[in-house]
Amino acid sequence: MNPLRWSFRAQCFLGFAICAGLLGYALYVQFVQQLEPCPFCIFQRLAFAATGVFFLLGALHGPRRPGGRKGYGVLAFLGAATGIGIAGKHVWVQLYPPLMPSCGPGWDYMIETNTWLGVVQKVLTAKGDCSTIDWSFLGLTMPMWSLVWFVLLAVWALWIGFRARRTSTFR
Repeated sequence: MNPLRWSFRAQCFLGFAICAGLLGYALYVQFVQQLEPCPFCIFQRLAFAATGVFFLLGALHGPRRPGGRKGYGVLAFLGAATGIGIAGKHVWVQLYPPLMPSCGPGWDYMIETNTWLGVVQKVLTAKGDCSTIDWSFLGLTMPMWSLVWFVLLAVWALWIGFRARRTSTFR
């Protein structure tokens, strides 16, 4: 079956399933392979979750009007675009590691001592442990793979939201 000819609901569900699979693998790596996530990894997970939720909402709603499909496409794109920014910064930190070998204080400590905006600022300026490469596949690190998936999901979200639909009785 050609996924390009699937219904909007099925295409959104595919986007959701990809996000859920990627999050499941991240949890497997953390809890089974014992690789602790850095703050960038946590935010990438949140971006995958947000993107997946928007895809799931589109699949559940299944709007028939182009405006509704565009809305869900844009929301999923915004989730993926946020992930592109975070994963891109993480890749940059891995390619150009800072001199200080610390990623900063722990996640729990940051939440207890800062506002949410302060936590976001500290995480996005994280250094050190975030540059450690503990995992790679086909020469790409996990943040690089995340970046690839975020780009693919962003393109998919825009494509399913904005492509012209043929009218038919079967949806």
